[in-house]
Amino acid sequence: MDRLQQQLTFVIELDKLKTIFRQSLLMDRSRRENSAEHSWHLASMAMLLNEYAIAPVDVTRVMKMLLVHDIVEIDAGDTFAYDTINVATQNEREQAAAERLFGLLPAEQRDDLRSLWNEFEHRATPESKYANALDRLQPLLQNFYSGGESWRKHGVSRAQVLERMEAVRIGMPQVWPTVMRLIDDACAAGMVRA
Repeated sequence: MDRLQQQLTFVIELDKLKTIFRQSLLMDRSRRENSAEHSWHLASMAMLLNEYAIAPVDVTRVMKMLLVHDIVEIDAGDTFAYDTINVATQNEREQAAAERLFGLLPAEQRDDLRSLWNEFEHRATPESKYANALDRLQPLLQNFYSGGESWRKHGVSRAQVLERMEAVRIGMPQVWPTVMRLIDDACAAGMVRA
């Protein structure tokens, strides 16, 4: 297969990310968000909120990381953040998906995108810490501003939300007080179990 055909095959495969629906509702409560929308929203946030990153970051690198971080969901599906059962097989499913999906590309692009995906997963660089913080902040905002429906549906507790938001405390410490206020308000409104 020639280079262009490999790239187009990957592009066509990417369209499937639009069919992977997450638990979070859109803020207008009209429907659940899909993973492609989630990635776009995060990339937009990366551009707008980089002044709050723990350290100076390469915003373009962060945006690329956020655009590829959930591609594996095409094969592995979306694992709900508070799912204690499917999280046990999540890494195995996502590694296999990364191998297949990034493997559709020419070698240097395969390696580049896989490297970005691995960087996101390992959370060791300022860029990956910032990207992970955004990946946690966005669903918090969606859940809060949609009335906490997915939190209520799954009986999510304050402790679970705090644990999930730890990435924000690490990657965007200036935003942490806002996160705490939202969690406190969500508990007070009965969206999250105290």
